[in-house]
Amino acid sequence: MLIYKILLPAEWAEFESAGRFDGSPFDHSSGFIHCSSRAQVGATALRFFAQEPALVVVALDAGLLGAAVRWEDTSDGGSFPHVYSALPRDAVVAVHHVPGASSVDDVLGRG
Repeated sequence: MLIYKILLPAEWAEFESAGRFDGSPFDHSSGFIHCSSRAQVGATALRFFAQEPALVVVALDAGLLGAAVRWEDTSDGGSFPHVYSALPRDAVVAVHHVPGASSVDDVLGRG
């Protein structure tokens, strides 16, 4: 199963350089790395990244992350994948450079 992490281009550059991603400031304040399912990623991009001119959406193999992935309910009634560890570069199976939040579903294809 694939899960998706939305990154700013600078975060992706750091991820590539370090070989791992330890989370954004928002992830750190939450205590886990926020991810989305394919069905959720477009709406997540619009909700949290609408003003960003460019994004990087990485597809992660949830199986390689093992028990660190927990599907947890949110206050809006959804269930999202939260990752309780750093994301290793070798769990990334695809990288999508996206020209803004409104283009996520178009770039990834209509899940």
